[in-house]
Amino acid sequence: MMGTFATMLAKSKVATPANRYRAEVVGDIEKVDGILKITRIHVHYHLKLSPDQREAAEAAFTAYLSHCPAAQSVIAAIQIEHSLEMQDK
Repeated sequence: MMGTFATMLAKSKVATPANRYRAEVVGDIEKVDGILKITRIHVHYHLKLSPDQREAAEAAFTAYLSHCPAAQSVIAAIQIEHSLEMQDK
């Protein structure tokens, strides 16, 4: 997911070096019908960018999940929650 979002940011000329782009990911595991399952994935992105890049970053964030092979492979079984925190570089 992080790679797909970074690819979409790159297409919009928003760079994602390690010192400006990271994600915190947490998965929720619950017992469902006696079986432990991952039920939710929470992804919180942190991105440092120029103020003039915010609109492009928001557009990429809105669109990337539908283009992400990993997300699309599990989205029917696992709820994906994501958020984006932007800071000026």
